[in-house]
Amino acid sequence: MGREAELQNLHQQLQTSRQVAIVAVAGMGGVGKTELAIQYAKKHLQNYQGGVCWLSAQGDVGIQILRFAQLKFKFIARDDWELADRLRYCWQYWQQGEVLLVFDDVTDYKTQVQPYLPPELPRFKVLLTTRQGFDRTLPQLPLGVLKPLAAMKLLKALVDRERLKSEPWVAREICKSLGYLPLALELVGRYLDTMPDLSLETLLKRLEKKRLEHEAVVKANSLMRYKYGVAEAFALSWEQLDENAQGVGCWLSLYALADIPFSVEAIEDDDEQEYWEKAIAELWKLHLIQWQAKGIYRLHPLIRLFFQMKLNESSNAVEVKTAFVAQMVEVAKRIPQQPNREDIFNFTPHIPHLAEVATHLSQYLSDGDLIRPFTGLGWFYQGQGLYQQAEPWLRQCVKIAENRLGSEHPDIATSLNNLAALHKSTGRYSEAESPYKKALELTKRLLGDDHPIVATSLNNLAELYRYTARYSEAEPLYLQALELRQRLLGDNHLDVANSLSNLALLYKSTGRYNEAEQFFHQALELKKHLLGDKHLDIAINLNNLAGLYCSIGCYNEAEPLFEQALELRQHLLGDNHPNIANSLNNLAVLYESTGRYSKAETLHLQALELWKRLLGDNHPDVATSLNNLAGLYSSTGRFSEGKPLFEQALAICERTLGVGHPDTIMVRGNYARFLREAYR
Repeated sequence: MGREAELQNLHQQLQTSRQVAIVAVAGMGGVGKTELAIQYAKKHLQNYQGGVCWLSAQGDVGIQILRFAQLKFKFIARDDWELADRLRYCWQYWQQGEVLLVFDDVTDYKTQVQPYLPPELPRFKVLLTTRQGFDRTLPQLPLGVLKPLAAMKLLKALVDRERLKSEPWVAREICKSLGYLPLALELVGRYLDTMPDLSLETLLKRLEKKRLEHEAVVKANSLMRYKYGVAEAFALSWEQLDENAQGVGCWLSLYALADIPFSVEAIEDDDEQEYWEKAIAELWKLHLIQWQAKGIYRLHPLIRLFFQMKLNESSNAVEVKTAFVAQMVEVAKRIPQQPNREDIFNFTPHIPHLAEVATHLSQYLSDGDLIRPFTGLGWFYQGQGLYQQAEPWLRQCVKIAENRLGSEHPDIATSLNNLAALHKSTGRYSEAESPYKKALELTKRLLGDDHPIVATSLNNLAELYRYTARYSEAEPLYLQALELRQRLLGDNHLDVANSLSNLALLYKSTGRYNEAEQFFHQALELKKHLLGDKHLDIAINLNNLAGLYCSIGCYNEAEPLFEQALELRQHLLGDNHPNIANSLNNLAVLYESTGRYSKAETLHLQALELWKRLLGDNHPDVATSLNNLAGLYSSTGRFSEGKPLFEQALAICERTLGVGHPDTIMVRGNYARFLREAYR
């Protein structure tokens, strides 16, 4: 089922050759190569008046040809002739008409096919089925797994339709879990047909638990043409691999069920590079690995399970898994806390495999590397504003660290800080305070008061207090962090620049504009010196300095800084990031302040749509955007459009920040002024 296009393509390839046509149907075990050849032969039996001769390549091919000629055409070559002469006699007196010779399950073309080929006459057509891939000189029809709809059609042919209709989603999941492999689908379908009271959901759970060892896929049904179960079918290919290729297959099975980025060219040692090249070539030749693009491979889900089973049976399974996990940790270590667009592009192919390590292989992580995959995954998503994807990894990080390392360990503090930062980024300030405080107390207890990490914890807690307008609590913490960093790290350090920038933000919020401007300039100059002009931190500082100038009415100074910040953020982050929405919002406010209402509205709407899509509808930044857009409509007399926006903004602020938060008070005041203006 689902092979109509392949059957047509196969017939065309066999009919186009001017000499003997040879076409190999190639694919992994269980994909249905033999079945396709059988269906082709049945469908076109009338086309081959000279007969269809089926030959098992694993048997004595020459004798099979002679026996076929004897039974069908009643002629016998002399026994005292050499085999080649007897075959030549058969070909010479073969019945007229087109002839189809099928060599089934070819593993060695040179010995199993080549000596037995008919003369080069166009009436002879040769069809091979093989697990191996040949070079381009031999026409091949690569046979893959079924399409999802064809897989369901096959299952429906074996299982009562009403039974599948009662659990349609589970039926699709079974097909997907089996990788749409025809052999596995037929085995499972026939098994279900013999178990009328077994629910599909129960079977799916058992298949997920027992994998290739479940009885549904272990042995072939006696009514099937094919005599192997899934693992047995794969084992036939496994036995043809040398030890190196088997080892590489097991290694690749530890990756997630996704595209595997593996650049052989990146291996520096020539001998090791050649080892991997040969092993991958052997796996690919037997269709045990799928080549997606240069340096990108993929495993079929059941092949992956088979390789994992073989790895677990080996004596060095723990050693291999530990080495694999250590390699993935090195990838996680390179993920920055604020990834730019290039970072996101480079690390995206590795993310499913880091998730695989964190989910299924964490027991092989060393204590020192335990939190690395979780932190890397959290930062990767959080840095893009994908907070819902980031949070589960950061929560798991805290949990797994506490379970293995105990409550008194520096990595617990790191994990708590990361989780609190996420809560702060999503406007859940009350949830952020407790982990920030715990992290600070733990860091002081473990490292003492004079340590750079203590300064970081002080700074983090101060940031939270600034966000929640607890300015008197924030300032002493900021000052302590700055003093510690200057004393321990020196004045020429990025952490010092960050402390200066944070203090500037605090002074701007409390109306101390001269101090704020001085610190902003110091921080910007130091960051440019340390990071260069094209860094995300530079964009943040430009944006902050422009915001200060807006606050004091210096719009001419502010506008070019806002524009530089937006351009730099777009260059580094792309257009789909919360920081882009922030820059658009800031420019919109500036345009409104300078009477450019049409341009302001366009940017406000862009910022609101982006924030909603990235942060959800219930975030303080969304409330800010709604408030600003409502203010614009109020300024331009569009009161009916502004009123619902103010109401939405106030509801979000009260829900997320509390009724007493300065931002809530500001929105409430704006709404009150709006109502007085609209209804006077």
